Amino acid sequence: MKHLIPLLFIVLGSVSVYSQNITVKLIDANTKKSIPYANIKTGDYSGVISNEEGYFTLHDVANDAQITISCLGYKNKNITVKDIKSFNFIIALEESINELNTVYISAEKPNADDIVSKARQHLSKNYDSKLYKHEVFSRETAYMDFNTLNFDIEKTSHVKKQQLESANKSLDSLSKAIINSKTKHFKDFKADLYMDDSLKTKLVVQKATELIDQKNNLSIEDVQKRAQDVILKYLDTTITYKLKTGLFKIEDSLSLNEKEDKKTSENEYNIKNLKEQTTSLLKRAQFYNTSFASEILDADLYEYSFQDISYFNDDLIYVINYKPRRYKAKYTGKLFIADSTYAITKVDFKYADGKRGQKVNLKLILGVKYIENMRRGTIIYQKDSVNKYQPHYIKFEEGRYFYVSRPLKFIENSPEKNKTSFDFTIEGDILTKQELLLTSNSKISLDDFKKVTEDKNVPYVTLHSYDASIWKQDQTLEPSTEMKEFKGED
Repeated sequence: MKHLIPLLFIVLGSVSVYSQNITVKLIDANTKKSIPYANIKTGDYSGVISNEEGYFTLHDVANDAQITISCLGYKNKNITVKDIKSFNFIIALEESINELNTVYISAEKPNADDIVSKARQHLSKNYDSKLYKHEVFSRETAYMDFNTLNFDIEKTSHVKKQQLESANKSLDSLSKAIINSKTKHFKDFKADLYMDDSLKTKLVVQKATELIDQKNNLSIEDVQKRAQDVILKYLDTTITYKLKTGLFKIEDSLSLNEKEDKKTSENEYNIKNLKEQTTSLLKRAQFYNTSFASEILDADLYEYSFQDISYFNDDLIYVINYKPRRYKAKYTGKLFIADSTYAITKVDFKYADGKRGQKVNLKLILGVKYIENMRRGTIIYQKDSVNKYQPHYIKFEEGRYFYVSRPLKFIENSPEKNKTSFDFTIEGDILTKQELLLTSNSKISLDDFKKVTEDKNVPYVTLHSYDASIWKQDQTLEPSTEMKEFKGED
């Protein structure tokens, strides 16, 4: 026993030295500002990326582990975990020198149209989408901000005036509470995404979480339900009601005394929905005839202009601006194209001035209005083991304005059929941010794809504060400060 205890301490000490998690911040050596979207390689074709605040976390790394940090516009940095500790977990990157005038001193500066044309010509050589297995980590961040919320009981044939005043007062308090709620939630999952030779996909999820504030996690339907419950308190609770909106019946037997059956499926995600979301995000970043990324390379739709040069992994990178040439085109942004391969290594995009997405205005007919008024994002590519460029990180943000004005009518399921009419108007904004990190990519055969089986649903863990231990063995996106400080209620 006396020999066993020292041996145990040696083993535990070895584990703590050689198996550890570290969180690091990247900054610009001159400005001291954080550096987002830097590539952190822990292997030849694996690694993570720094988040929008410049942070990244590595799991189960040894002191002598070699880390390569590369970022557009900065010199590469090769460093060990031991070195990172000595720098107090803050790493400064030096800018690459812009040598535009030196590089092109004896020739004309690059022509943007020629560079983009060569990028199009090299697409089949640089990119491959078919028959791949992608290890992915997905994060969705959603915000709902209610700007206006009005409830009003217009008329009732059987409720006393005092009760009606109390009901409207309760609805007013509910309205104020909802407007101040600032609904937000975060959904994370880690999975393998398989793609066959016809771009069909299968998704196998290993782990999923949802970080929410249950009290303030509100949809338009949740708002309506809370208002309904307030009104029912002032009606005859011994009977049930039909609930109608305009000509449409919503509920046939509504009662405050009804208890909803809680099903286990409430803590499950539908795989089909997760797959559609993930596949859609990945396909935006791939190059095939009708893809989003290919559309930006269409010279009939977009106008290009040369802006600058930069460097990435010691390769000269052309920085090309693009903007709409035709009405059909919607985006403006930058293309980053490697001089050595004419591969597009990064794409920044957003709606151009005056451009919008989907718009539905049925305000006068159905009391509904919807405008997609913001879209922006970033796609970053890196080479895989067969020397093809694959999306490494995709960020896609959308902002939407909504307006709903809904008349509701409670009708007693009784011989008297007493009615209570109620209106609510709700207006606000929804912001969603989807991020997809591809931690590794590998070629597969069609037989491999066919052998993959999908579940219909996948369970997820509900959290009310961020728990880093859930992902301690996984390479993921480092959460933002907002996410780390989030506190919710059951």
